[in-house]
Amino acid sequence: MSDLDAPGDSQWDKKKPKKDGPQFPFGGPSQPGSPLGGWKFTIGYVLILIIGMSLFNYVFLNKVNPTIDFSEFKTKIISGEIKRVELSDSYYTGYTAETRTQPLPLTRRYSGSQEEAFRTVPINDENFVKLMDEKGVAYYAVSREGSTVLNLIFSWVLPIAFFIFIWRFFIKRLGNMGGNVLAVGQNKAVIVAEGDIATRFKDVAGVDEAKEELVEVVDFLKNPKKYTDIGGKIPKGVLLVGPPGTGKTLLARAVAGEAAVSFFRMSGADFVEMFVGVGAARVRDLFKQARDKAPCIIFIDELDAIGKSRINTIAGSNDEREQTLNQLLVEMDGFDATSGLIILAATNRPDVLDPALLRPGRFDRQVLVDRPDLKGREEILKIHSRDVKLSPQVDLSVVSRITSGFSGADLANIVNEAALLAVRAGRKLVEQQDFDEAIEKTVAGLQKKTRVLKPEERRLTAYHETGHALVAALTPNADPVQKISIIPRGFALGYTLQMPVEDRYTVTQSDLLGKIDILLGGRVAEEMITGEFSTGAASDLTKATDIARKMITDYGMSGRFKNVALTSRGVPGGEHQEPLFQREYSEATQQYIDEEIAHVVEQRYAMVKAMLTEKKALLDKVSAVLLEKETLDEKEFKRLLAGAA
Repeated sequence: MSDLDAPGDSQWDKKKPKKDGPQFPFGGPSQPGSPLGGWKFTIGYVLILIIGMSLFNYVFLNKVNPTIDFSEFKTKIISGEIKRVELSDSYYTGYTAETRTQPLPLTRRYSGSQEEAFRTVPINDENFVKLMDEKGVAYYAVSREGSTVLNLIFSWVLPIAFFIFIWRFFIKRLGNMGGNVLAVGQNKAVIVAEGDIATRFKDVAGVDEAKEELVEVVDFLKNPKKYTDIGGKIPKGVLLVGPPGTGKTLLARAVAGEAAVSFFRMSGADFVEMFVGVGAARVRDLFKQARDKAPCIIFIDELDAIGKSRINTIAGSNDEREQTLNQLLVEMDGFDATSGLIILAATNRPDVLDPALLRPGRFDRQVLVDRPDLKGREEILKIHSRDVKLSPQVDLSVVSRITSGFSGADLANIVNEAALLAVRAGRKLVEQQDFDEAIEKTVAGLQKKTRVLKPEERRLTAYHETGHALVAALTPNADPVQKISIIPRGFALGYTLQMPVEDRYTVTQSDLLGKIDILLGGRVAEEMITGEFSTGAASDLTKATDIARKMITDYGMSGRFKNVALTSRGVPGGEHQEPLFQREYSEATQQYIDEEIAHVVEQRYAMVKAMLTEKKALLDKVSAVLLEKETLDEKEFKRLLAGAA
C-alpha cells in the first residue's frame, strides 16, 4: 500500500471542520447550525435573570424588613417608635417616619437609616385600630404583598428581557447584511456536502466541448493517483467564460456532482464589504475551510467583481477590492496541485480581468461556454421539458430552429412560458402554438391587447411592417419572414419576425448591407404612403447606423480605409471605473467616418426605395390583407408573394 492509499496519511482524508470563534451558551451567535440557537440563547438568559432576581427579592426583603411578633409590634407603636403603618392582608408594616422618605418600595432600610420598617403577621385585634388612633399613628391599606414577585417581573425582568430580545434582533439583522461584528471575517460561501448535489453532466446540454474539458477535472478528483504517478498536475483554476445564461454555474455544479465532493459556492460580490480587510479575511477563511474538506471544489461566480484589472486604477490606490484580489492571488499560490482543491470561476467579462489571475498556475485554463447551436438547443429543450406535458404534435426541432442565438436560460424560460400559456388557455397539454407565442413574447415583448390605435396609425404601421417583410423577401440570403403583425407588443406598434434557417458564424459585406436594407424598408414604405417621416422607425435607424459604423471602423469595409480597423483603445479611467476609450485617429478621419456612414445609409435607402416603388402593387396588397387579419404567418405571406408573381 502506497502512502497515498494509507488511511489517515492522505491529504484527501475527510476532516471535520474546526469550530472557530467564541462559543456561546444556549446556541449563541457563533453557532448557526442549531435552528433554535437564537431562541435558546434568549430564553436561557431570561430564565437566569428571573431566577436570580427572585432569589434576590426573597433574601433581600426578608433581611431588610424583619418579621416580629404582633405584641412587639404594638409595643413599638405605644413607645412611639412606629409612626406609620401599612395594612395588607398578609403583613402589617410599620415605619419609623411619618412620611415616606424614599420612593422605592422594595428597599425600606438604607445606609444612613432615614427610616426603618418592621413587619408582623396580623392578628384579629379590635383594639389595634383604636390604639393607633390614640397614639396618632397614620395608617392606610395597601395592595396585598403577595404580588411582589409579579411586580418584580413586570418592573425588572420583562424590561431586561425586552432589551435582550431587541439586541438579538439587531445582531441577526446585522449578520444578514454582512455586518455581524461577531463573524465579520467569515466567508459567506454556500457549502454543499459531498453527494448532496444531484446535478450531473446529463443535465447539461449544448456545451459538449466544455463538458469534455471538465471531465478531466472530475477524473482527477476521483482518481488523483493516476495523475500523480506519471508526474502530471491538474490545473489549479478553471475559468468558465461565456455570455450570461449559457450554463456556467450549472456546469460547475455538474462537476461537483459527478466527482461527489464538497462544493463551496460564493459570488465575487460576497467578498467585499464596507469594512477594511473583510474581503481578504473572507478569502483566507474560505480557503482554510476548503483545505479542511479537501477534496472539494470552490466555485466563485462573477469573478470580475473582485478580479478586475489593477492597471486601469489610479497609481498608488489600495482599495478594498484590490486587497481582496491580492489575497486571492496569494491563496491560489499557497496550495499544490495534489491537495484535491480545485477552483472554478465564471465570468462574462474576461477582458477586464487582471492578467495575474490568468497566468499559468492560477486560472490557466479557460473553458468557453458559448450559446448552443441547433442540435444543442434541441437537447436543452428536451431537458427542460422532461416534466412538462407536451402534445404529440409539438416538434422541438422546429422550436430550436427558430430560436437561433438563444442561450440555455432563454430556452428554459420559453418552455416555462409555454406551459404557463397552456394553463392560462385551459389546456391539459402544451401545444406548438404555445411555444410560438412564448418565443414572440420573449423576442417582441408582451402583447398589448388594450392599446387602441387610430385608423391612420394602423395603416401606417401596416405599411411599415410590410416594407420590412417585402425587402427581406427580395434580399438574397436574408432570413425568411416567419410572421408579420400589427398587434402592439412591448414598445412596438407592430413587428416583423425573421428566423434563420441555420446557424451562421460569419457574415459577408453583402449580408450586412442586406440587413441595412431590411431595416430601412419600413421607413421607405412610410414615405411612399404619407410623403413624410414618423418616429416609428427610430429603432430601425439606430440599428442600421450601428451596422454601417461597424462596417467602416471594425470590419475594414470602407472605401478609403479598406482592410484597416479604426477602433478605440482603452485608457486608464480612474478608480472603480470601466476603461475609457480613446480613438487613435485624427479628426479628419472621424469626419470621414461620419460622412461615410451617412453615404452608405443614403445609398441603401435609395436602392430600397427603388425596389419598393417597383413592387408598389404588392406592397398595397399585403398591407391591405395585414390590416384585415392583423397577423400574417409564413405560409400566408409566401402565398401572397406567389400570387403576385
